Amino acid sequence: MRPTLSLLALHLATSSSPVLAATAGSFADGGNTLISAMMMFLGNEEKVYILDKAEGNAAQINGHPAWGAVWDFATHQATAMDVRTNVFCSSGMHLPNGSFVTFGGNGAVGPGGNLGSQLNPGGYSASWDATYQDFDGTKAIRVLNPCRNSDSFSSTNCQWYDDPTVLSMHNSRWYSTAEPTAEGNVVIIGGFVNGGYVNRNYPNVDPEHEGGAADCTYEYYPPTSATPQTFQFLIKTSGLNAYAHTYLMPSGKMFVQANISTVIWDHTTNSETPLPDMPGAVARVYPASGATAMLPLTPANNYTPTVLFCGGSDMPDYAWGNYTYPYINTWEYPASKDCQRMTPEPQDGSTPAYEQDDDMLEGRSMGQFVILPTGKLLVVNGGLNGTAGYSQATLVTPSFNLMPYGESLASGPVGTPAIYDPTAAKGQRWSNKGLSTSSIARLYHSSAILLPDASVLIAGSNPNVDVNTSTIFPTTYQAEIFYPPYFSAGTRPAPTGMPQTLSYGGDPFDIVIPATSYSGSANDAADSTTVVIGRSGFTTHALNMGQRLLQLNNTYTVNQNGSITLHVSQVPPNANLFQPGPALMFVNVHGIPSNGSYLIVGNGQIGTQPTSAASTLPPNVRLSSVSGSASGSNSTDGSTTATKSNLGLIIGCAVGGVAALAIVGAIIGICLARRRRAAARRGPSAAYPMTSTAGGLAGAGGVAMGGRMVRASDSSAFIPLQHENHSQAWNGSTTTLNAPYKDDAGAGTKSMSMDYDPYSSSPMQPQGSPLGGGQQRRY
Repeated sequence: MRPTLSLLALHLATSSSPVLAATAGSFADGGNTLISAMMMFLGNEEKVYILDKAEGNAAQINGHPAWGAVWDFATHQATAMDVRTNVFCSSGMHLPNGSFVTFGGNGAVGPGGNLGSQLNPGGYSASWDATYQDFDGTKAIRVLNPCRNSDSFSSTNCQWYDDPTVLSMHNSRWYSTAEPTAEGNVVIIGGFVNGGYVNRNYPNVDPEHEGGAADCTYEYYPPTSATPQTFQFLIKTSGLNAYAHTYLMPSGKMFVQANISTVIWDHTTNSETPLPDMPGAVARVYPASGATAMLPLTPANNYTPTVLFCGGSDMPDYAWGNYTYPYINTWEYPASKDCQRMTPEPQDGSTPAYEQDDDMLEGRSMGQFVILPTGKLLVVNGGLNGTAGYSQATLVTPSFNLMPYGESLASGPVGTPAIYDPTAAKGQRWSNKGLSTSSIARLYHSSAILLPDASVLIAGSNPNVDVNTSTIFPTTYQAEIFYPPYFSAGTRPAPTGMPQTLSYGGDPFDIVIPATSYSGSANDAADSTTVVIGRSGFTTHALNMGQRLLQLNNTYTVNQNGSITLHVSQVPPNANLFQPGPALMFVNVHGIPSNGSYLIVGNGQIGTQPTSAASTLPPNVRLSSVSGSASGSNSTDGSTTATKSNLGLIIGCAVGGVAALAIVGAIIGICLARRRRAAARRGPSAAYPMTSTAGGLAGAGGVAMGGRMVRASDSSAFIPLQHENHSQAWNGSTTTLNAPYKDDAGAGTKSMSMDYDPYSSSPMQPQGSPLGGGQQRRY
């Protein structure tokens, strides 16, 4: 018998998110995100950027539904942003200068998740849709320079750069993984070519290609001319290798986990060292979607990474089914509560092995870890039963009208967070004491991210092929903010002297904690103080790519006036520990964090990072007679602001390396001219329904299963490809800024010329595809 679904009744009785006080352990209203928050990342201390799949959101931008937005930390208000390609299930990562980049996604879709109106050659995916006006995103590389309120958001420098005719990957990738290197390059790993529930046919006789539906290669950002290499581990883990869990290790190699297998991988030589399998055959990657995080890197553990896996599913191999759907009713299968740790590169030379950790308080699929500034891990979201993904059928439930939870493959939303303490004794690491329960179901396509005040933004949930606000687990726009237990403190540290940049090694710096930031003994406060840098990463599908927290070494001087001067080291001189890019710095006193201060780690450029000797710190200076003078009022710090990056430089470096700014400007000018021409040609958009009706197979804009229509983003209607990749909207970019733009003339039918304007109102018709393209293939 599956666990009870008490939260479901609570959710159905609640029409909107509760508005709660900002008190410890509680949820509060986070506003309306305008789009369902499938993906989020913190752009700076003011803005969170949100991405959704292309779908019928009511929010409009430039005459079409929005699937991009920016959320303001101070006002909790969202503003729609224009994204041109379909971002559905892409990956993403930060860059050394604080910008962000996303990779891949889905082909163009229209209402109901149906293939877009203009099909790609072969008819298996679409290049554009006339209604939603989304373009094929399977090869797209999108770049964003986060802006602040002082900037003009109407400027192109504050908007998404999204033009795959100029900047794109070699291969089509959906559900790929992204992990940065010590130089700030990004390794883009694996993915589906065209999508489905799991990345395999069954029986699995072609694990490398799956008839053209899987991609077992990896490539890089900034793009290189090298042909993507095959990663053998992805062949071994065929089926359950989407969003593979990947962490850069101190050696520069990567720890990778997928299916039930584990490996240490040197991407520079493409060599692998097998590690033990996951105990209990518990799958953690999508769609099992266990919570996974690297534990904090601290002086106490000598900055040795340990990776924690909790939850997911131990469904037998057969049950995972194929691209079309699972072979069991997943919502009846309890999620795992098992937790395992592994230290992939132990410093004592021992053989890496999984270590049994404390079970979670309940099983969770789609649970998500957020590392708090205190070094504890918060887990939120997820379901007691089932998996991620959505479908309109399973092998044993062939009709949509028999699906008990709409298109959701999970049930039993878990609304109560829990906190994991990695330093506590075994048997005492989990607690949810004093934590409230949310009434909003956060299942498939939910997300969570740490905010600069050390609260947590929680948003999303949309186990539906298109917008559906009336189904049992609806498309969700209501955000919440969760306040961890440290918000019970009457006073928070208000340090001064927080830096704007950090280097790898070098001279230490001082931070001053005023006497008003704490009460009691100054020596005790100084002894308890830690300085950490944290990166919340790019969050999607219950994981945070790039998330990690590192504690900096520090000593202190207690001053006669009660202030405490912290002498703080730079980042250890190994960029593999904390890759270059943006971070928040927090100062914790007695387990209470300050507000986060935004900074850049490294030199802000892609390339080998300068290093110096590790910082040498003076000894502690204590004064026994000194105490703090905290009044009990909340305090804030003056968060610093990093220098803005230049979007033109980002694109220039990405597509051609170092080049003259005049040439960069020329390319941007071409792109802007195209957009202006498109805007001039675009007439008023036709009205069409943005929300779906309740119940029945057409509830999400779909059609009866008996009709057996192709729906590119609906796994229950997926046809496994039987030959090479059909997503040919754009070939991999061969741009160079050392010569005029020209795509590879030898690319045959895949080539793209400057004469083709992808933002025209009537995009180029692919050869062999019917005009209008809206008619769906029958099979």
